[in-house]
Amino acid sequence: MSAIIIYALGVMYTPGPVNLLGLNAGLNGQAKASFGFYLGVGLAMLTLFLLFGWAGAAWVQGDTLIVLSALGCGYIGYLAIKIAGSSIDLGAVRQAPRVMRFRDGLIMQLCNPKGIVATLPIATIQFPAAEIHGVSLVLWSIGLAMLAVGAPGSYALIGALLGKRIENPIIFKGFNLAMAILLAGVALSIGYEHVWLPLAARMD
Repeated sequence: MSAIIIYALGVMYTPGPVNLLGLNAGLNGQAKASFGFYLGVGLAMLTLFLLFGWAGAAWVQGDTLIVLSALGCGYIGYLAIKIAGSSIDLGAVRQAPRVMRFRDGLIMQLCNPKGIVATLPIATIQFPAAEIHGVSLVLWSIGLAMLAVGAPGSYALIGALLGKRIENPIIFKGFNLAMAILLAGVALSIGYEHVWLPLAARMD
């Protein structure tokens, strides 16, 4: 189950539109005032986890789980490669014309492809594989949604503490490489536990 948390952290805490808005809020002294924005992001993620989780528990079983696990491994590996080679244009982060609110975070994250990327593999592959359903699915979804609240919030804190020094791209490059390594490890773990071992058991 630690793979679920590692994957969620690897996807949620890498630079993206929502996290850069959190960074921007911190750089502009709006870290505390933007708390509603972070909660909106969290509610959006909770909604996605529950929707995909209930669907995944009903649809993802047996052979389907093996196929989806294999596809998920490939996709997570692809994400790791993209994150490792990505560069962040911090010059594109401009001063916020107003404080970001709850509604902004909710709508933006529901429409953010990165939100779906973060929730879909967990809800449709990792939850069913770990037999997380019913009440435990709700509890896991709430816990992961709380992690999602912390993503833009942590970027805002970094922006508030470091100010303009955050513009050094080496900081983000090192962060991206660390997240890419974690994601690659999760991909290998899923491939071994949910693809290789079930297939090997059938060959015996």
